[in-house]
Amino acid sequence: MPCLALITAVLAGAVAPVKAQEGPPAFPVTVAPPLSEHIKTWDEYPGRFEAFQRVELRPRVSGYVDQVNFKEGSDVKFGDLLFTLDKRPFEIAVEAAKAEVARAHAQVEFAKADLQRAAPLVESKALSEQVYEQRKSSLGVAEAQVMSAAAQLKSAELNLEWAEVRAPISGRISDKKIDVGNLVIGGQVNATLMATIVSTDPIHFVFDTSEADYLRYQRLNQSGKRDSSPNSPTPVRLKLADEKDWSHQGTMDFIDNAFNEHSGTLRGRAIFPNKNGLMTPGVFARLALYAGDIDAFLIPDDAIVSDQAHKIVYTVNADDVVVATPVELGPIYEGLRVIKSGLKADDRVVIEGVANPAIRPGSKVAPTLGAIKPPEKTAQK
Repeated sequence: MPCLALITAVLAGAVAPVKAQEGPPAFPVTVAPPLSEHIKTWDEYPGRFEAFQRVELRPRVSGYVDQVNFKEGSDVKFGDLLFTLDKRPFEIAVEAAKAEVARAHAQVEFAKADLQRAAPLVESKALSEQVYEQRKSSLGVAEAQVMSAAAQLKSAELNLEWAEVRAPISGRISDKKIDVGNLVIGGQVNATLMATIVSTDPIHFVFDTSEADYLRYQRLNQSGKRDSSPNSPTPVRLKLADEKDWSHQGTMDFIDNAFNEHSGTLRGRAIFPNKNGLMTPGVFARLALYAGDIDAFLIPDDAIVSDQAHKIVYTVNADDVVVATPVELGPIYEGLRVIKSGLKADDRVVIEGVANPAIRPGSKVAPTLGAIKPPEKTAQK
């Protein structure tokens, strides 16, 4: 009996540590179902600004540059005098054309008088009808010469006017490409480039979209979920490289009629007001294009983790065990991340405790129910 009691005591002492070695306690986490809302979605695209209008300033007549009448890089208005060519050759041409007009008028007066003298002589048969018709024809030729001389005078006056090179549009002018004293070549071919002008308000923004996005937009338009028509242009928003909010509002005004054969993309263009001149042609920025309204799930961005190939969210199942759930991410909306797919309305998403190294798929946790609330609203709504 003493031996039996000793064995029993030993076995009891061995069992006690086994009970003490049960699994570690469950870690506390905060969980919440994803926030469900009907939201506006926006697709982001990089692109760059282009001038609404761009003009290469070239002379219409040849001549020597006499004056440069603008400050390089300044804003100019339509009709401002920019360059002045040496006007003297053109003024001489105008005077010569005026003299030619006067000579032609004198010939007309002489031909009229000659015809009037011939009229009674024809009636008295002292002058043949052939000579009379010749004098009548001479009057017609003289009148035609008046018209030709008047046209030459208009041409000379136009060339004199073109000796002053004026701004064809309002905008910002470049540096001068030609200095005073240089000869410029005018005309329609090989004319000298004198400067360039770009309009600044409004301004275009050009970007490229993929075939998949284009087809998605067309499907939404056809279903009525995204109105895009000349009477209701698609809204867009934009932020510059140093901006966090989509603070610039504009609209789409052009979609190209064919995809680029090499890149497989379609060129789109939006238009923005630019009264302060902050947006400059050639500058890169990001554009947000309205992509329709959807019913979406929203979760905090901090609740999303990454594995080697996917974005995942930790959810807690009915046994309070952590499960890695792959998700497809959308844009940020009111400070929360849009989840396009992967979650269900009744999923319990881990929103606090994700940073704990012990919280991993398969871990036992002690969930506490919380709620997902949007932070302060941002500019994109």
